[in-house]
Amino acid sequence: MSSSQNFTDEFSRREFLRDASRKFLGVSLAPMLGGSLASQVFAEKTSVTKTGCATNVIFLNMAGGMSHLDTFDLKPGQDVQGPVKGIPTTADGLQIASYLPRTAEIMREVCTIHSMQSKQGDHDQASYILHKGYEQLGTIVHPAIGSWVNRLKGTENGTLPGYIAVNSPANMIGAGWMGAKFAPAVVTNPEKGLEGTARHPSVSEEDFERRLSLADAVNQRFHRENPSPNAKNFGTLFDEAVRVMKSEDLAAFDLTKETPALRNRYGRDAFGQGCLLARRLVEHGVRFTEVTLGGWDTHYDNFTAVQARCQILDSAYSTLITDLKERGLLNSTLVVLSSEFGRTPDIQKEHRNGRSHHPGAFTSLLAGGGVKGGQIYGKTDEHARTVTENPVTFHDLNSTIAHSLGLNHTKVIHSPSNRPFRMAGPDKEDAGPVIEIFG
Repeated sequence: MSSSQNFTDEFSRREFLRDASRKFLGVSLAPMLGGSLASQVFAEKTSVTKTGCATNVIFLNMAGGMSHLDTFDLKPGQDVQGPVKGIPTTADGLQIASYLPRTAEIMREVCTIHSMQSKQGDHDQASYILHKGYEQLGTIVHPAIGSWVNRLKGTENGTLPGYIAVNSPANMIGAGWMGAKFAPAVVTNPEKGLEGTARHPSVSEEDFERRLSLADAVNQRFHRENPSPNAKNFGTLFDEAVRVMKSEDLAAFDLTKETPALRNRYGRDAFGQGCLLARRLVEHGVRFTEVTLGGWDTHYDNFTAVQARCQILDSAYSTLITDLKERGLLNSTLVVLSSEFGRTPDIQKEHRNGRSHHPGAFTSLLAGGGVKGGQIYGKTDEHARTVTENPVTFHDLNSTIAHSLGLNHTKVIHSPSNRPFRMAGPDKEDAGPVIEIFG
């Protein structure tokens, strides 16, 4: 069976279950159907090593191509710099944009990688590699890094999904050939949590239980008539989704349980509240959470747009790192911040001082998870155009995430079509973790 057929079948099954849940239960379980639920409690055999101390990952996706020159890799005195001023940070020798004053205070906890590089300058292709470690192909859909982590590491919480994506682009997340079992649960609005999980007020608890019994009877009949492994998997997902609905762990998604002051410090926007939700999900044993901040595609009016994005990023990122540390969670949580590429040193005045796509050099940040903070890894030239020291690819970054989690990044898993794949990406990339950044 082709991958396109697999995808179509998966979609149709998911649609069937969603429609069934609406008819029988009076709710929609769509956000959870395909989430990594309780059946993934145990990790793949031989995948876990003793190399890392992280148990959870928070991945912050700066979608659109964050300008490294205007944020974390400033080149003061050069004509490529533009109007942004640098400010000192708590990391020795590191200056960052004045748009990020609160972030400057927490850089002692962060490793700044200035030497990221990619071969792709197209948004979709570059974002695909960032999320999945492989080039986008028409013949197969690859699993996202969160799916790899869930498959290799297993889940901590026996009820909640192990992989949750907040504000994230739907075409870049998902389990691909790994199937619905390892796909993320999607949160489109962190203020609303997992939508469709609450019983409608018009449906009494007694009626809900009656509908549940009816749905179970239909489910049993479906399995008798369709004894295939895929049908069994989706039936299991339905059962687990119902269990989530009735779980006290759903309180993890209730941001009103946090103080208004803390919510304000994160920022009362989708990204800030998404980062707060990510911290709460770590506390509830969710293995991998992605939170996306878009708007970094600054072809036009780069300097104004970057300043506006930085105001959102500054509040959320600095508070997340501080909050995790104060709660004793930073060492066990790897926080990764990355974009799919950077922006050109050349300033396009005809585009109101815009910057174009630049995969040749850009910056990523890592904090927690055994990473030594306050360090700068890699270097770019005087214009931040090319990497001059210690280049790092997304395949290396994936391997580094694996290392932090104590996972074997070289472990090969075969797709249903018996093709070999690795969390680190293709064999030809010869990727490996950036060991030097760990303390």
